[in-house]
Amino acid sequence: MSNEDDDDVQMDSAFSSSLKGKGKATINHDHPYDNENLPWVEKYRPVTLDDVVSHKEITGTIENFIAKNRLPHLLFYGPPGTGKTSTILAVARRIYGPQYRNQILELNASDDRGIDVVREQIKQFAETRTLFSKGFKLIVLDEADMMTQQAQAALRRVIEQYTKNVRFCIICNYVNKIAPAIQSRCTRFRFSPLPMKEVEKRLDTVVEAERVNLTADGKQALLKLSKGDMRRALNVLQACHAAYDVTNETTVYNCTGSPHPSDIETIINAMLSEEFTTAYTMLSSIKTEKGLALQDLLAGAYEYVETLELKPQARVYLLDHLATTEHRLSTGGNEKIQMTSLLGAFKNAVELTA
Repeated sequence: MSNEDDDDVQMDSAFSSSLKGKGKATINHDHPYDNENLPWVEKYRPVTLDDVVSHKEITGTIENFIAKNRLPHLLFYGPPGTGKTSTILAVARRIYGPQYRNQILELNASDDRGIDVVREQIKQFAETRTLFSKGFKLIVLDEADMMTQQAQAALRRVIEQYTKNVRFCIICNYVNKIAPAIQSRCTRFRFSPLPMKEVEKRLDTVVEAERVNLTADGKQALLKLSKGDMRRALNVLQACHAAYDVTNETTVYNCTGSPHPSDIETIINAMLSEEFTTAYTMLSSIKTEKGLALQDLLAGAYEYVETLELKPQARVYLLDHLATTEHRLSTGGNEKIQMTSLLGAFKNAVELTA
């Protein structure tokens, strides 16, 4: 190997070292700690594209790109915990093998979101010459929808300039926050929320491997609260296993700080049937005892209202008012005022149904 090649290798190595700790935590076979100390999200992260839960059309298409050595710039978007980061890391292993981390730069754009990161770190990594058969390096920008507009404008130029030896994978939750000029330079893939059956299969694997005492109602609560987010499901499962001997419905709701369905039922029935002052006192008491905010109760209230025997106009009225209350709270509305308004809406719904 020539001296010039040696310099490039040293530059790559030094640059990789300078970036340790940046971006999301990801599985690393050289991790200094035993796997037992890893969060289950990382311990059971997919290793190959075949391991990625669901999204077989996406992984199949990317496999074809790799087989033909025509991998384009990629844009992965969709809700959290649906496999975006896992997919691109599996792609990196597929292309580069076990030493894939030497050939990729992974940045979390919510931390490193300014133009300086694009001009210095990304550009410096892109400029180092590749020394392997695949001919390109991989730059992964996670949570790229948090990048400033100036940084995105600079990124567009870097993408154009270094396409010969670099491929970008841009990952975000909200694709509308990515500049159209960047979107047009990437092949887009939407990662939808994972089907409950797929989340359940992975949960069963982890439960068996970790010997978690998970009850049937606990599993249903986990699946309900995860809403297709595998990361959330595994994190809650691990927290419950660490805190309790048995993971059941009650412990799952306690770990997440979400209101138990029985509390939602008690509150809504009180708002529908009790006198105003009595219902207000009960709602305040449950909030205090359980350590809940009004906003915590609204998500469960949506689902419960759907099951009530109300006239259509009363149901629509209530659902609209729940949405309005949620918006007001999110913009700094006074909780006590919103609570009295919500109670009044339930009394109006009773009159509409009468």
